[in-house]
Formats: sequence, C-alpha cells, structure tokens
Amino acid sequence: MGRPLVKPPVRKGPNRRQFFRQSGSGTAALAASTLMPLGGAMASAVANVFQHGVASGDPLSDRVILWTRVTPATARGAVTVQYLVARDAALTQVVLRGSTKTHPDRDYTVKVDAAGLQPGTTYYYQFKAEGVDSPIGRTRTLPVGQVDRLRMAVVSCSNHAYGYFNAYRHIAERADLDLVMHLGDYLYEYGINQYGTARTPEPAHEMVTLADYRMRHAQYKRDADLQAMHRQHPMIAIWDDHEITNDAWKDGAQNHTEGAEGVWAERVAQALKAYYEWMPTRVPDASDLRKNWRGFRYGDLAELLMLEERVSARSQQLIESGQFTQTGAFTDASRGLLGETQEAWVASSLRNSKARWKFLGQGVMFAQLKGVGAANAAGGGSFLNADQWDGYQPARNRIYDILKGNATTPGVDNVVVLTGDIHSSWAADLTQDPNNADVASGGYNRVTGEGSRAVEFVGTSVTSPGLNDPQGSTAAFLRSQNPHFKYIDLMRRGYMLIDATPQRVVGEWWYVDTVASISHVQAFGTAFEVQAGTNRLVPSAQTTPRANPPQLAP
Repeated sequence: MGRPLVKPPVRKGPNRRQFFRQSGSGTAALAASTLMPLGGAMASAVANVFQHGVASGDPLSDRVILWTRVTPATARGAVTVQYLVARDAALTQVVLRGSTKTHPDRDYTVKVDAAGLQPGTTYYYQFKAEGVDSPIGRTRTLPVGQVDRLRMAVVSCSNHAYGYFNAYRHIAERADLDLVMHLGDYLYEYGINQYGTARTPEPAHEMVTLADYRMRHAQYKRDADLQAMHRQHPMIAIWDDHEITNDAWKDGAQNHTEGAEGVWAERVAQALKAYYEWMPTRVPDASDLRKNWRGFRYGDLAELLMLEERVSARSQQLIESGQFTQTGAFTDASRGLLGETQEAWVASSLRNSKARWKFLGQGVMFAQLKGVGAANAAGGGSFLNADQWDGYQPARNRIYDILKGNATTPGVDNVVVLTGDIHSSWAADLTQDPNNADVASGGYNRVTGEGSRAVEFVGTSVTSPGLNDPQGSTAAFLRSQNPHFKYIDLMRRGYMLIDATPQRVVGEWWYVDTVASISHVQAFGTAFEVQAGTNRLVPSAQTTPRANPPQLAP
C-alpha cells in the first residue's frame, strides 16, 4: 500500500509493527533521568565538558575505537583532546598516550583508533580536554588463537521516548562480558508523541536534517544508563532502519516523503554522517558510508559477521502491512536485502571461516513467520511481515544454499543468527520448509529438530513495545503455525546474553520489570542452546558468570 497523501501530525507507530499493537494502557510522561554514570557523583566541570560520556567499540586483537564528545564552554574552532590507555583502573600502568583534535565539522565528537594493544586484554582509558578529565572507561581487545569462551550481551530497539534504559544498566553491571552487540534501532527518528510518551525527544519533531540527527544522538548519549553500558564494555553495532527512518530501503523508506522531507540520498548521507560521528564504530568504506558490513574474529571460537540490510542494496518492500503469500513478485530472485557484493562476502566468510561458531548479527528475523502454516516447499501458508526475510524468500534461499552446500562445495555448520527489530523474544531452528514433517523431502521434524540447518536467537527490545499477550495465547497460536519456533515471548523487554564455548552456544533472555520508570529489577526468562555440529536448539539453563572478571571502571 502507498503512503497517505497527507502526513498526519501524530503517528501511532511504525506500520510494520502493527502486528505488535500497543495495549492502549498509556504511559504517563516522566522527567528525564538525572542519575550519574556508575562510580558516583562527578564534578560539574566534567559533567559539562564530557556530558555525553565515553565509549569504545569495534575491537580487534590489537586495537579498539575510543569515543567521546567534547562540549566547549564557548563557540570556537578546533579543540585539542588528549587520551591515555592503561592496564589498570587507576591509570598507573599507561601503555598508550596521544592527542587529537575535534571541531564543529564533526560536531566535536572524538574517535581514536587506539592501536598497538595486546590481544584478549582489558584496558582502561580516559580523555582530557578544556583542562578537564573525562570519566574512565573500560574496554577489551579480541583474543587470538585458542579461546574457550565468549560471553556477550545482545540488545536492540532502544526507544528513548518509550521508556527508561534499565536493561542497559544491568548490562553495565555485568563485569564478565567481553562485549555488547547492538543489532540496530539504537535510536528512533519520531517526534513528540509519535512513538512513545515517557520522555520528550530532542528535537521535538521527526529528525530529518544533519542537525536533527546530531541532536537526537546527543540526547541518547546523555542518558545515564546508556553511558554506563558504553563506559564498561566495547560495542559492536549495526544500524537497522530507525537510525535513518522506518522501513528504509536503498532508494526510500515508508517514513520518508520525497520533497517534503528532502532528497532521500541526502537524508541517508546526513543520518550516516551523524551515526559515524556519534558511534564508536569504524568507517568500513569512507567512499560509501552505506557499506557497513564487517567481520570480527574472536580467536578460533567465533566469527562475528555484521550485516547491512537497509540502505546499501535492499529492494523495496512489496507491501507495508498485511499478510501475504510467496507468489508473484515475492518469487523474484533479483530482490534482496544484501546485494550481490555483500552476499558474496557472506558466502566467502562462512565457507572459509576456521572458527567453531559463525554468528550473523543482523536486523530482521530470518526464520519464517506465518499467520497460517501450510506444508509446501515453495513457502506455503500466509506470512506476516514483508519487511523481514520472509519478504525476500529467494534471497534467503541463497543463504540456505550456502549452509547446505552442494556436490562441489561443503555446507557450513554451527551458524547462529542473532536478530533484533521485532520487540519480542524468539528461539528458532532454521529450515526452509518448517511445516513439512517429511525430512527426506527437505522438511523438518519438530520433535528432534532434524532438517534444521542453523539456529536463530531473536532478542527483545530495550524499551520499544511488543504485543500485549499476558496469557501467552498469541504466542501459543504462533507456535502452533510455526513448529520451528522453540520459544516466543511477545511482551517482556530486556536483553539477551550469549555464552559460547567450543561445545555449545547458549542464548539467555533477561527481562526488566518495567520501562515506565527507573528500576533495578531484572529476572532470568529462559535459555536454549545449540550443541556443536547439531544445528538445532534444545532447552538449556542459566550459565555461570566468569570467576574473578576484570574490575569495572570506577
């Protein structure tokens, strides 16, 4: 369906999430959080100059991106910023010192690619500008060689207007994590009362210009809980759509009106310029900011492949809402999310990886999701969301071809897909024909998991709303139509914890009690695991944190 001719002043939420309708209970407007980051009260000068905190990201075995933003007391040109990296939280064992400059052209943000570090090592870092020291941050490089464990938090869909980032605070307090993976919708574009009323967005209107995107990033980075998470852990992040605007594709978006909201190519360029300024992320290709896909090697244990599924090559969604079948244009093999170049990179990376586990970090659900299931190898039944991989089934089949292999090319085992976007929790076996019980003909055995080629863990949102399903009846219905799903929770919000060893990968779901107010309550939900070589999920249990983890930043 097309866009309305007149854009309404208040939006009820993204079209593709109509399936997850709000309960209608409403949320009272709340004042912005005034909590300081972990470590106690800070001097007012520090709070002013470094009011957006510190962060690190895109770790490699010998380097990591260090980030901050300086707020000069008066309007001026370039500002000199010093930095140091040390092995201890007291900053006495300094291993790296340097200085750089920031200026208005990059909105006074600072990014340092701190090189010459040791693999698998925790470091502490600090900036200095305007005669003031920043808060101390903690980060960690990736290991090399034989590795026995990876432990990371996985988050997505953090809508500031919809509530408080309590999940981020709990992640900050987990000292034994190696990193945080953010799977997109780090921030949202909507204006006041358009998608959440708990906190007022800055600017109050939908972000469209470079100044708008910068202001919204700045507001998010002032959040105490977001700052706490960034200060304690390095982040590997990809964008989904809301970092630009809802249901984006390479040449437009559902929430973009050409002309009235500028030129699409310019809007994307402005959104991505602000993104790279404000996120602790390397620029993979300075000549084309849309090419954000990249990989990270975690010793011999894991390969982390981060996919770009929005603005580099995605074909336009065929419908905005409503159920559909795999017929007509949905069978067009030229349509895709990744494009030929990225698909080739994924194929090569998976086939040539020497790591035990291959993680695909990506934005939209890979598993089939049907409102009405039907056994048919061509994709029978009716599907619910044309924005996710269901809307691009031929492209998904090409990924399955990589996993299955052929007479000349071996298949790929031990692939784990990590997904955000859908504001709810899901665990799935990945199979092309989940409603066909005949494994011999390419089907899937829902009891044994036979026929599954990989698994998918879908994390819930940090704040964005799911579906009001207190009795679990909708989740139960969806499982009845989709036998490859082992777990569905449509309501609760929080984060995922992934714990990987050479023998298995465990996915845990952790939930906060509320996002309507600041809260320090979290609860373990459930866990599933995939054992090496099986490519299918089984129930699991809460994992044990590492003993004696490195000290948190003060």
